[in-house]
Amino acid sequence: MTNEPLPMGAIHVKGSSKAKDLFELTKPRITFFVLITAFVGFVLGLRGPLASMDVALLFHTLCGVALVASGTSAFNQLWERDLDKRMARTANRPLPAGRLTPAEAFALSATLSVLGVLQLFVFVNALTALLAALTLTSYVLVYTPLKTRSTLSTLVGAVPGALPPLGGFTAAHGSIEAPGLALFAMLFLWQMPHFFAIGWRHRKDYGEAGMRILATADPSGRSTGRQSFAYCVSLLPVSLLPTFLGSAGYVYGAGALLLSGVFLASGARFLERTNDAEAKRLFLASIAWLPAVLLLLVLDRIVIVN
Repeated sequence: MTNEPLPMGAIHVKGSSKAKDLFELTKPRITFFVLITAFVGFVLGLRGPLASMDVALLFHTLCGVALVASGTSAFNQLWERDLDKRMARTANRPLPAGRLTPAEAFALSATLSVLGVLQLFVFVNALTALLAALTLTSYVLVYTPLKTRSTLSTLVGAVPGALPPLGGFTAAHGSIEAPGLALFAMLFLWQMPHFFAIGWRHRKDYGEAGMRILATADPSGRSTGRQSFAYCVSLLPVSLLPTFLGSAGYVYGAGALLLSGVFLASGARFLERTNDAEAKRLFLASIAWLPAVLLLLVLDRIVIVN
């Protein structure tokens, strides 16, 4: 390395790369997904028609949730930086690749997390702030270290993954009620076959990193197939709860029944033939099911409330 000054163009690129790496640390795609679920929870939590929605409250809810979700993802990558080095698909992340230091990652993680919880506490309500803090702590302090110790980590990790829509519900409603818990249950159950499919497809990477998931603990795939199918079965009746609870109508119920039936069929094929091709189909079915069901919930609420 020479002592010559960097040209201005190089300085600009370096700064841009640093910002890009910091942004990557927050896992923006996951944050966007979290925001969608929180928004649907907010809509279901409204006590009146959508026209009565408090836009300022929604803004603070989504901003706070986004900050906490981003901070949680950054903390997760900070904790797992050594494990990420061992997996081909994560080795080029900012921390294992050495483009960011642990101190930089910690500063970003802590700042985003604290600001997010504070925004929810000050501008939304204490219950929603508490749920956001629980999401952060359970994901970072419980789920993340458990991933190398027990196959139960997937089950535990589904809890913080299902809390954001419940937080969206409490932001609008002010309390925890049955429709919010139904949405939590739907997201909780959906995550299991979704992550089992991912785990099977990337079992070699996870195994080399020392991750304890079903796909690495049982290479035959029988446990992964059985549990994926079982959660798909459980999800079907739970997905109909919004209709039975009155927070959605029969249009939603019919759509959810059809979508969950298709998802269940994918789970059945994965149980019968636990291979990479069926795992990919189950994964695709899972990422099609969630946005479709959430969209149905919002559209159906517009119809039944207005």
